Amino acid sequence: MKHEDEQDQPHQLPSARPQSLMFSFLGIYVLGRDTAVYSGSVIDVFARLGVSEEAVRSTLTRMAKRNLLTRHRQGKKVYFGLTEHATDVLDDGRRHVWETGAVNRDWDGTWTLVGFSLPGNERSTRHDLRSQLIWAGFGPLQGGLWIAPGVKDVESMLAPLGLGDNVTVLMAQAYKPTESADLVRKAFDTDQIAERYRVFLDRWDTAHPLPSATDDLARQLFLHTDWLQLVRQDPRLPAEHLPADWPAIRAEKLFHTLAHRYERSAAQLAESVLDELPLRP
Repeated sequence: MKHEDEQDQPHQLPSARPQSLMFSFLGIYVLGRDTAVYSGSVIDVFARLGVSEEAVRSTLTRMAKRNLLTRHRQGKKVYFGLTEHATDVLDDGRRHVWETGAVNRDWDGTWTLVGFSLPGNERSTRHDLRSQLIWAGFGPLQGGLWIAPGVKDVESMLAPLGLGDNVTVLMAQAYKPTESADLVRKAFDTDQIAERYRVFLDRWDTAHPLPSATDDLARQLFLHTDWLQLVRQDPRLPAEHLPADWPAIRAEKLFHTLAHRYERSAAQLAESVLDELPLRP
C-alpha cells in the first residue's frame, strides 16, 4: 500500500511529454488553418503548461528534423508550420478522437489476423513489428499470431518494415468451439485497459478538473493529450464482449463534455497569445 505522500494526486498537472502536448496544440490550433505559428508565442502557450522554453525549442527542432514541421522566417522571427506528413499524423489523431471513438458498438464479428515468423537475429525488427501491431490495436493470441477486431489496413502499416513473406495477413470469424469472448480474454489485458480509463476519470470527473492548471487553455491541451493517448492505446474491443459498466463509455462522454466546455475560452486565450503567419500555396 502506498503511503499518503505517495498516493496518486489527480489534481496535479499530468506528466505528459512535451511532444505529446505539442501534437495536441498543433491539432487544435494549426491543423487546417494554412498558417504557421511564431516559436516565441508557442513558448508562451507552453509556459502555461509548466513546460520550459528549452523543452519547447528542443521539441520544435526535433519535429522539424523528423519532417513534421517546416520553418518560415519573417525578419528575426521563426514560424513553424505543418508538413504533409504532420498533417496526415494529426488527421489520424483527429479521427481517433472525434470519429472512431473509444467504444466499438458496430463490430460485425470480423477479425484481422497477422501471423509472422522472423529469424532469431531479427530481434529489432520483431520489436518494431510488435510495436506497430500494438499501436494498431492488435493483441497476441498465441505464438506469432496477433489479432484485432474489425478490418485493419495492415499493408500500409507494415510496408516500411519490408517484411514480405515473413508476414501473413488474414480476415476471419470465430467458429465453435472458439468464441469471440475467449479471443478477447486471451489476446487483450482488459483489466489494464479499464484501469487507464479509471485514471482518466479520477483526474477529470470532478466539479472543477485540474484546479492547479493556469487556465482553460492549459486544461484543454492536457485534456486532449490525455484522451488521445488513451484512445490510441485502446484496441476498441467489441462492446458486446465487455462489462456493461465498461469505464470507456463514461470517460468518452466526459471528454466530449469537457472539450466543449473549454473550447471557447481556450480559443480566446490562444488568439490573444499566438502570433501567426498566413501561408499561401
